[in-house]
Amino acid sequence: MAIPTNIKLYGATWCWYCRRVTEKLAELNLGYEYVEVPVFHGQRSEVEKVSGQTSVPVLVDGDTVLDDDDSIIPYLDEHYGARERRA
Repeated sequence: MAIPTNIKLYGATWCWYCRRVTEKLAELNLGYEYVEVPVFHGQRSEVEKVSGQTSVPVLVDGDTVLDDDDSIIPYLDEHYGARERRA
């Protein structure tokens, strides 16, 4: 069973960068809410409201908003990886 969190991930199933993030979340056994965004950037108003841009992935964890897999993955390791090591 996944560890409950308040994480919300905006992504797309066809997006390689989003897949990197979902794989890291699975590796850390973290629960999260997944929001599939539309293919067309002009239809991504929800993610734009959250992050100020329409690209994905975007991860929201409380007041923290990250918009690139290269920043999201180290964030997850730093904030949640220690839990995995203690388990």
